[in-house]
Amino acid sequence: MSIDQRAGGLAEDPDLDGAGLRIAIITARFNSAITFALLEGAKAGLVECKVDPTDVHEFLTPGSFELPVAAKVAAATGKFDAVIALGCVIRGETAHFDFVAGESARGLQDAQIETGVPCIFGVLTTNTVEQAEARAVEGRDNKGREAGLAAVEMALLIRTLTA
Repeated sequence: MSIDQRAGGLAEDPDLDGAGLRIAIITARFNSAITFALLEGAKAGLVECKVDPTDVHEFLTPGSFELPVAAKVAAATGKFDAVIALGCVIRGETAHFDFVAGESARGLQDAQIETGVPCIFGVLTTNTVEQAEARAVEGRDNKGREAGLAAVEMALLIRTLTA
């Protein structure tokens, strides 16, 4: 698919062949009803892209705040072509949301820049549980699935750029 064909945005999923890619998925246990649904979506997205399930390795962290260090360590091993970080931070009555969501995003960005391995931000940051549930539904609208597609696309791009 040419750049011109994609210029309209991500309305159509790219045709991705992730056969042979090795992917780490790191999932926060906090808000597990949501995060485990994202995990299932991510695995489904990877299967859509022909990633062998035996090349997908799953890890857990206590929460979203811990995702960046786990992602950085996984990326630094050289064992993975991409890392997917999945979490869910729901706004509450305190500033805790801002710190966890912001630092998780910053940490994952730092991890991918420092290692050169794509670290996909699959952390939901919503105002309500209902908003989080709507983004973790089974099927095409699952944000975990989108993270899986992004991981494959970025891993293939990095391979192309470094070839």
